[in-house]
Amino acid sequence: MKIAIFGGSFDPVHKEHVRLARAAVKFLHPEKLFIVPAYVPPHKLQGSDVSAEHRLSMCAIAFRREKRAEVSDFELRMGGTSYTYLTCRHFADEYPDAERFFLIGADMLEDFYTWKRPTDILQHVTLAVVGRGERVAKEAHIRFRETFGVDFVEIPFVGKDVSSTAVRTELAFGIRPKAIPRAVYQYIQKMGLYKEPCIPAALALESQRRRAHSLRVAKMATARARSLHIPERKALIAAAVHDCGKSVPLGDELLLGFDPPKGVPAPVLHQYTGAYIAENYLKISDEEILNAIRFHTSGRAGMGELEKLIYLADLLESRREFAGIEKLREMFRHDLDECLLGSLALQIDYLKSKGTPVYPLTEEAYVWIRGVKNKE
Repeated sequence: MKIAIFGGSFDPVHKEHVRLARAAVKFLHPEKLFIVPAYVPPHKLQGSDVSAEHRLSMCAIAFRREKRAEVSDFELRMGGTSYTYLTCRHFADEYPDAERFFLIGADMLEDFYTWKRPTDILQHVTLAVVGRGERVAKEAHIRFRETFGVDFVEIPFVGKDVSSTAVRTELAFGIRPKAIPRAVYQYIQKMGLYKEPCIPAALALESQRRRAHSLRVAKMATARARSLHIPERKALIAAAVHDCGKSVPLGDELLLGFDPPKGVPAPVLHQYTGAYIAENYLKISDEEILNAIRFHTSGRAGMGELEKLIYLADLLESRREFAGIEKLREMFRHDLDECLLGSLALQIDYLKSKGTPVYPLTEEAYVWIRGVKNKE
């Protein structure tokens, strides 16, 4: 007898999860494929506040027509942080005579070495790595065998690269993601999942073109947030709301009581009006989010990680085009401070070349981050 275990946050479950499961069944021929949503994923910064019970229900909907798939509530019943080694021990106890496999995507293979008790996992299951149409590099097999004394199995699979983070962002923007099965989307809508009330209210103040920009900024920011140890929700809200003051004139009732700082250039003013609207109309009280909005155009000395993230995502989102942007995007993926330094230098050089005065906060931000980098 063979069984396979497919664990994950499933936040939310999407079509590629189902297709991956089908590929595993076709290749491994297990009698049962257990779908095991995590109760609390070890990397809690990634993901939403959607409960494990909702994620279990969504999995039940998504896999209801897969004959060998069985959605398991084991990790929900266990409670606490969901560690794979405990799940694998459980299924080894339940099916001691079965040949057992645990599915992971090829993109997660590198992370496996950092999981809690990976050797313990491999005492109870064979790792089944699901590829993306290309074979896993020979060097990966060699390293795995040298580290653990066993090899993993490859499952060929040609699928689309779907980001659960991007899916959550689209849902928060009121967009139906193509990657979500219809019945799962209906459940999400019915239960009001993945919503942030401040986001549609902020987007209602923007033009369609500006809303599309905000979505691109949010996707870029949330994709990078986890590696910076920034909660995804903070990155999402700050990015979605950052331009809410762009089209609101100073005389508007939303800005009653707003006192604009002196000497602010017109292209910079909306960062201040946006922060005011976010705090007073959208009722956002998180100071890190408010500061990310307040300084997303100018930057400032002493920027926090969220401020840097929103400043750069706004500047480098996928539709932006200017000389040097690809180099900055590469920096963004690897070194936020280096990217900030390069971006500020480019912005200052551009303004000076046009004979436009540089806003003092931008100059101060450049001097500060240059000092930070020089100390490294």
